[in-house]
Amino acid sequence: MSSVPTPVSQTAEYLQAIRQRVGTIVVGQDVVVERMLIALLTSGHLLLEGMPGLAKTLLVNTLAQAMHLHFRRIQFTIDLLPSDIIGSEILDERTGGFRTHQGPAFTNLLLADEINRAAPKVQGALLEAMQERKVTIGNQSYPLPVPFLVIATQNPIEQSGTFELPEAQLDRFMLCHRLGYPTLAEEEEILRRNLKLGVKRDGTGAVARTEFDLIQGDAIGTEADLVAAMEAANHIHVSDVFLKHVVDVVERTRKHPDLELGCSPRAGISILKASRARALLHGRDYVVPEDLFALAEDVMLHRIRLTYEALAEGKTAAGVLREILEASVS
Repeated sequence: MSSVPTPVSQTAEYLQAIRQRVGTIVVGQDVVVERMLIALLTSGHLLLEGMPGLAKTLLVNTLAQAMHLHFRRIQFTIDLLPSDIIGSEILDERTGGFRTHQGPAFTNLLLADEINRAAPKVQGALLEAMQERKVTIGNQSYPLPVPFLVIATQNPIEQSGTFELPEAQLDRFMLCHRLGYPTLAEEEEILRRNLKLGVKRDGTGAVARTEFDLIQGDAIGTEADLVAAMEAANHIHVSDVFLKHVVDVVERTRKHPDLELGCSPRAGISILKASRARALLHGRDYVVPEDLFALAEDVMLHRIRLTYEALAEGKTAAGVLREILEASVS
């Protein structure tokens, strides 16, 4: 294989610098940061499943600052309305006319916290914005900023007062990553850093500092660097062998006896795009089978559904997917 071209090396260094900046604020979670960058480089969207307190908001906020991107967060609740996301027309009493109020969707990085707590109508409004990258307020259509990335979260165990995302809407997310707890060493480092935060003075008063107070400093690179990285990811080489392998794996999900719902072509497209971005992040100008196996669970697991019989036998979607991947290389 030919040596990695200089532009790819430079882009990989730029992306590595971003990961290192995030690492100065957030301990561990390197895989999550990689998935966020993959989504950003490929204009996909990311769904995070994990318990509260795993620094999801801190991660997104830190990444946005490091890349000079605008960040907003929406806490999804049962009483949230579509206008709370996309905006609305407001009557201006001085002029007697209507003026447009743009909602928090008009940003670069949007954190949709606990998306499954909002009613389906609200979920649909966000997912439409994700798909079309524009919103309609009144009779006027407004394009969303570029780039526009939604990182949604949901609690995997608490179902009281939630509305589960149906498969058709889950398919809109390029990646679905499941966060785990930090290792013992990482958790010790988290606690050590927290002990050193101290107090922030404000006039005559003071408040205990949090990790969010550490988010500061100039952004790494420029908007042009991000655009160059996105273009570089789009030029990563994908061999015909790799493409056929992806098609084979996706096809196997549609024929497996334990699955009543297999992956759509969108899954194959997502694997190819994500594999290109991952290769770039690792300083390669070509994809390798490792990219497919590393990303398969995040790309495919939320797109398949077990049969009732398989569930009754105690099988899991993750186990079936591993079986499919192993069979594809045998």
